[in-house]
Amino acid sequence: MDGSELLRLVDSLHRDKDIDKELVLQGIEAALLSAARKHLGLGESVTISIDRKTGAIIARDGEHELAPVELGRIAAQTAKQVMIQKIREAERDVVFTEYEKRVNSIVTGSVVRFEGPNMIINVGRTEAILPRTEQIPNEFYHPGERLRALIAEVKKVGHRVRIVLSRNSPDFVRRLFDLEVPEIAEKIIEVRAVAREAGHRTKIAVVSNDSKVDCVGACVGVRGTRIRNIVDELNGEKIDIVRWNDAPEVLIMNTLKPAEIANVLLDEASHTAVVLVPEDQLSLAIGKKGQNVRLTAKLTGWDIDIMTEAQLSERRQKAKKELAGIPGGDKIADKLCETGYSSLELIAGADVADLTGIEGIDEKMAAEILAYAQNAIANKPSAPPPQPEPDESRQKARKGLAGVPGGDKIADKLCETGYSSLELIAGAGVEGLTKIEGIDEKMAAEILAYAQSALAGAAGAPAEQPVSPPQPTAQQ
Repeated sequence: MDGSELLRLVDSLHRDKDIDKELVLQGIEAALLSAARKHLGLGESVTISIDRKTGAIIARDGEHELAPVELGRIAAQTAKQVMIQKIREAERDVVFTEYEKRVNSIVTGSVVRFEGPNMIINVGRTEAILPRTEQIPNEFYHPGERLRALIAEVKKVGHRVRIVLSRNSPDFVRRLFDLEVPEIAEKIIEVRAVAREAGHRTKIAVVSNDSKVDCVGACVGVRGTRIRNIVDELNGEKIDIVRWNDAPEVLIMNTLKPAEIANVLLDEASHTAVVLVPEDQLSLAIGKKGQNVRLTAKLTGWDIDIMTEAQLSERRQKAKKELAGIPGGDKIADKLCETGYSSLELIAGADVADLTGIEGIDEKMAAEILAYAQNAIANKPSAPPPQPEPDESRQKARKGLAGVPGGDKIADKLCETGYSSLELIAGAGVEGLTKIEGIDEKMAAEILAYAQSALAGAAGAPAEQPVSPPQPTAQQ
């Protein structure tokens, strides 16, 4: 290969692969030097360089100049292999640098093939993977179809670049709003939080930095055009646009709409919000299989407990009865209940500093209350666990628990431990359910919400109504 042909090859690599010319020439020099030392037995004194203008290869062993033919055919073959490796590494670095900058942004590609449950997507200069875990449930594509996805991760794996895409991430919805709503891209409207159950429903909280711009109306668009484009991209996934508010109680009320909320009681100590709703709004507030309350908890960052006034009154009476005899009398018992310490277990788990933060309790009284709670728990007889159902009635119980989160396996566990009906589950509380093997706090909350929703629906509460996006104001 003469010098001009070598330069043409380097220029072609630069144009086709976007690899820097100097990087390619340095790779060729390093490859030739490695081959010369390995196959010709030349020492450290050998140097090889390529003239950047003519492409001529200049080899020297000390003061002695070597002709290119002296490098030999074997050395040339080794140099070729090393050069190919260097070019691949350079190409990988170019792809990595380009796509690393685009992490958390949306890319459009076409489906190339399937590798098991994963899809391989052509995104331009390279291919990316869309794992099954990052796909929207019940969404199917065929080779050749085009789709949009979020670049979730870019990393080097050997001589390749692995690009992982996602369509079920909450950030995917956030970026779709960035594309469809110019006011968000211009920072006039800000997306504060997104909570999502991919394929079912998303709640997105927005706020306007300009009093003249309605954040909800701008996101919906004229006659719903903007929100419709996003819903179509997500194959019909429901989207609730929530008006952000810095006051947690107002934000919770906005997020639970269209359910009517009577009051929101915040417990800062446990970061729990008790939401009071009318009896006929209980099912709507909880949502189908507890979905509405779960998304609200994710969006606001508060643990949400939805109940009616009657249920709250019953809980308080039960708490006051349990705290009867507490140092300080009924007045202190009421204060403890109001601040979330509604049981001896919760009080015993606190410390003196926590209790002294409550109005009317000093350090001495806090120490007395703590000692009383710990002593009462130590002497409290343990309640017998629910008795398992006999085999002949277990099948009937299983039928009543069909649809419970976790499937048949969790339904079996519930029946085995005595929670054989929705009524027993609804009265157990999260703490009682987490004692069952295989049920963590998150699943316990889902099971509890499911049971409450099912019972509220059975009592004749109206079915959940679909949330229609707000109509834009005349200003939009």
